[in-house]
Amino acid sequence: QLQLVESGGGLVQPGGSLRLSCAASGRTFNYYAIGWFRQAPGKEREGVSCISSRGRTTNYADSVKDRFTISRDNAKNTVYLSMNSLKPEDTAAYYCAAQLTCPGTAIGSWGQGTQVTVSS
Repeated sequence: QLQLVESGGGLVQPGGSLRLSCAASGRTFNYYAIGWFRQAPGKEREGVSCISSRGRTTNYADSVKDRFTISRDNAKNTVYLSMNSLKPEDTAAYYCAAQLTCPGTAIGSWGQGTQVTVSS
């Protein structure tokens, strides 16, 4: 079973940047699309971005389009989410999850996530 661990979150000022990492264990990483999701306090979890298994297809929520970039390094079993021009409304716990397709729905269990806080 694919296990994913998120890292790279932190506190950043509005307009700042962060890069999140989603590290996978297991030989099947290359078979799956990977999605990034986020959940703010009191809100439902929402999809942010996803990338296909070979990285040829990406998808972004309208709220992050042109600010966030998703990429993957299959040799390192890692997916990245580069976040620029961060806004207070980007504050949330960020999670990655395997998907069968991009776009698509998350499958498997959720990790602990990584917290992103955008505040001055």
